[in-house]
Amino acid sequence: MTTLIPVAFDRPLALLLILAGIVPWLCDPRRRSLAPYLGIVPTDRLSRWVERGLRLAGTLAIVALSTALAGIHLPGGEKVRITQGAHLVLLLDRSLSMNDAFERTQDGPGISKATAAKQLLNNFAMQRDKDQVGVIAFSTMPMPVLPLTAHPQAVNAAINAIDHPGLARTDIGRALLLALNMLDADYDPTASRAVILVSDGAGVIGREVQDQIRSSLLRQPVQLYWLFLRSPGTPSIYEQPVDRRRDTPQSMPERHLNLFFESLGIPYLAFEAENPEDVAQALEKIDEQEQQPLRVVEAVPRTDLSLWASLIALLCLLILLVAHLSERSFTLIMRSPSGRPHHG
Repeated sequence: MTTLIPVAFDRPLALLLILAGIVPWLCDPRRRSLAPYLGIVPTDRLSRWVERGLRLAGTLAIVALSTALAGIHLPGGEKVRITQGAHLVLLLDRSLSMNDAFERTQDGPGISKATAAKQLLNNFAMQRDKDQVGVIAFSTMPMPVLPLTAHPQAVNAAINAIDHPGLARTDIGRALLLALNMLDADYDPTASRAVILVSDGAGVIGREVQDQIRSSLLRQPVQLYWLFLRSPGTPSIYEQPVDRRRDTPQSMPERHLNLFFESLGIPYLAFEAENPEDVAQALEKIDEQEQQPLRVVEAVPRTDLSLWASLIALLCLLILLVAHLSERSFTLIMRSPSGRPHHG
């Protein structure tokens, strides 16, 4: 089956100039010669084909210039392809504590949690270059950094922004709600959708925000991952206090945030990372989980063909110019009865 390539024009009326392409076949552009009538001379096939070629070059020059003036182009559009991946939103903590090291070493403070997360998330994004990835940073307030995109370079630039810390407070609730809204804005029923929360702490989520999160998940469920960058001395998210009176969201925010995530009724995995190796293993696990068929719609830019049409016209005009400069004028020399030559 033959596929027709659509061609469009910016100024279709300019195509009327193509009608002038018949002119080279109606006119004789050669110089006048004083040579006698050549009709009785045997036909020269080579000369005939050269003449037809020059007329054709004139016609092509007119047609090419006309299409160039008309703005010939291939219109853009969208291209759909099926690959392996997901729609992911990276929810990155920018609080001051993210600049703290995982643990101290003999040589001093080790690598900071923000630096380790940035390096490993960059590698994660480069390996999953077929995903649609969005980035949101949060501390006191959530801030959308990058909408869902399939360009790894843009994702890496957004991830690098976590090197610039925000304030001490961590508003995870509104950040998660913003991530869910970002996924809803680019909803694809065939795509796997997930939120990857990278944080070294938690905060108390108000009842109103909790209800909004539950309502959003009822409409469009997602897979939730929490990569908890645990600092030395920080309680585990699974730790239960001996004194039940301390078992409150204010006293143990990480534990109660984990309980809240477990109560949402969606696929949820939590990872506790105490060093960069734990972060790498957690991201490998997430990579294995998010390998579903993904329908990707790519924008196809417009292709301008005016330059090619102009080059074809220029080539034809150069051929005609060379042919014109190659012409020679011949003067018929006749002798008078006295024997002296004169020009006729």
